[in-house]
Amino acid sequence: MPQDAAPPTPPEDSAEALRLVVQARDAEIHMLKLLVQKLKLQVARRNRMLFGSASERFTEGGEGAQGTLLEGEVLDGHLAERAQEQATSAPVSPAANSAAADRSLPAHLPREAHTHRPETTEAHRDAAGQACGCAECGGRLREIGRDIAEQLEYVPGHFKVLRHIRPKLACVSCQRVFQAAAPSRPIARGLAGPALMAHVMVAKYCDHQPLYRQSGIYAREGVELDRSTLAGWVDKGDELIDPLVAAVRRYVLANDKIHGDDTPVKVLAPGTGKTRTGRLWVYVRDDRPAGDTAPRAAWFAYSPDRGGEHPQRHLRGFKGALQADAYGGWPRLYATGDVLEVACWAHARRPWWDLFRSTGRDPNSLAGQALQRIRALYKIEDDIRGQAPEQRKAQRQARAGPLLQQMRQWLEGLIGRVSAKSDIAQAIGYSLGRWKALTRYVEDGRLEIDNNAAERALRGVSLGRKNYLFMGSDAGGQRAAAFYSLVETAKLNGLDPEDYLRQVFERIAEHPIHRIEELLPWNIGRPLRAQPKDDRGKMAA
Repeated sequence: MPQDAAPPTPPEDSAEALRLVVQARDAEIHMLKLLVQKLKLQVARRNRMLFGSASERFTEGGEGAQGTLLEGEVLDGHLAERAQEQATSAPVSPAANSAAADRSLPAHLPREAHTHRPETTEAHRDAAGQACGCAECGGRLREIGRDIAEQLEYVPGHFKVLRHIRPKLACVSCQRVFQAAAPSRPIARGLAGPALMAHVMVAKYCDHQPLYRQSGIYAREGVELDRSTLAGWVDKGDELIDPLVAAVRRYVLANDKIHGDDTPVKVLAPGTGKTRTGRLWVYVRDDRPAGDTAPRAAWFAYSPDRGGEHPQRHLRGFKGALQADAYGGWPRLYATGDVLEVACWAHARRPWWDLFRSTGRDPNSLAGQALQRIRALYKIEDDIRGQAPEQRKAQRQARAGPLLQQMRQWLEGLIGRVSAKSDIAQAIGYSLGRWKALTRYVEDGRLEIDNNAAERALRGVSLGRKNYLFMGSDAGGQRAAAFYSLVETAKLNGLDPEDYLRQVFERIAEHPIHRIEELLPWNIGRPLRAQPKDDRGKMAA
């Protein structure tokens, strides 16, 4: 008996199956799109690290122009108002070939006059005895004016040898012999004078010239100074400044608010022929934005790794606010109750900036809107910079407080609209997860909106990394931290690092240890020659 044929599938079941298939494919396409967007962002970050500009600044007008916090129809009016405001208030720099551009050379430079006289005959002579006869008719020439033009020239630095002569004097009556004591040297029986020691240290830790390059430069001047000799001077110099660096640390940690950060450095691993990653840490005391005129200081420390025990050791005894990034070792300090966490809006902004670049710098994208909101907060900081803490607190509470509340509501509203694994969700999570620490600056006028003070102090280390391959040992990292402490502190106070170190090496060998604070940069350093702000770094061709 033949079997009965299977009943046909009802149309509604077939449609439901097709709908499920379409939904599954749509979900897969959505996931693939998210994956493509994520990979594009990673490629964009990589390209930016390799080839892009380090600047994260919005540009006014043109591609990627900065919008405002307002949206919709109010946005255009606000932009027009801002444009008109900038047109009337922003100074316009003169072009290099403009008649208004100042082409004068600095007045403090020595002038060397070279007088160029025309051809004359011996028929007449002036009061100075110089020939002044006319080459055409033989008449007497007299000066009716002169043209003066200045040219900038460079005289290369040079070595000199100081001969310390100590005559021995004998009394003709009692036969006693007298002789002056030998002057102190930075290094006992060493050849290097204080100025040369300071020059080597500043060239290495301020101008980022490795010792082998310095050795080559000095050889061109006819002075053979082997790299090992220079390294020995650096080692002895580190021993001399050790108590001074400890004084810088005490001064920094005596404040009730500091900035902290760290950066990686390559260190040679002994016996392996490879390098490993050490860390240079910096702790900065700088309260100029809050109207404080106390000296600024930066204390550096080295560690062979990034373990959380290192900042705990560095900040032992410190009580106050620590402005820092989201490094995982800081919470151990916050858990003690002595250190108050203050987060950094520059770090909270960074993932939004990466997203903004990956979306073609669209100001209407979510990243663009987030950047506009953050920029509104920084605009308030620009307006109150240099005011007293009480005034800063009042302004922040009145102006930044409502903006922060609006931003939090906006971020919380975005959570349900984006994938939990997307980069946008990570950017939102960074801010909301640290919201209390990010907004703490509003309630305390001493605090800053970001940790840029520490990042600026580490800029010299970043530049140095591009000039040397690695540090030779952990001891080399510790020496670098010591000299960076003095060099960066001098720079923070507007002092000449080389002149300051020269004075240190002249005095420190015989200076009483209990008065070491007298050798801190702001006590003996010489200020750098100031230039007008608008003309700094500019010179007509």
